Amino acid sequence: MALKRINKELKDMERNPPCQCSIGVINNDPFHCKATLIGPPGTPFQGGLFNLTIDFPDDYPFQPPKVRFTTKVFHPNINDQGGICLDILNSKWCPTLSISGDPNTNHSLRKNIALMYLNERKKYDEEAKRWTRLYATG
Repeated sequence: MALKRINKELKDMERNPPCQCSIGVINNDPFHCKATLIGPPGTPFQGGLFNLTIDFPDDYPFQPPKVRFTTKVFHPNINDQGGICLDILNSKWCPTLSISGDPNTNHSLRKNIALMYLNERKKYDEEAKRWTRLYATG
């Protein structure tokens, strides 16, 4: 069941690709994918290419995929290991969601970055741009 659902979602994304994103399987195994996000225009991440891994559990879609950034990102909701604090990838997941914004500073993984985002936005933007140049551009 999981394999059928994953293949359907991948085909749907192939026919109608999400804006600023690409995805592909790793070693012909649909349970393990790699995605690339393009930094959105008008953000400190503009011009960056951010790589992620997506690992689907055997009981997908009843359990969420494990998504991890492999590119370093200066963001309150992404930890040093690339883990993402996003409720739909944890407690708010439901089988109707598929794999297809602003930081959530109330549930950040890096409190110091969340505080900088809230209290020193210009400094936050400059540091996020610096990290984007260092880690997410060729």
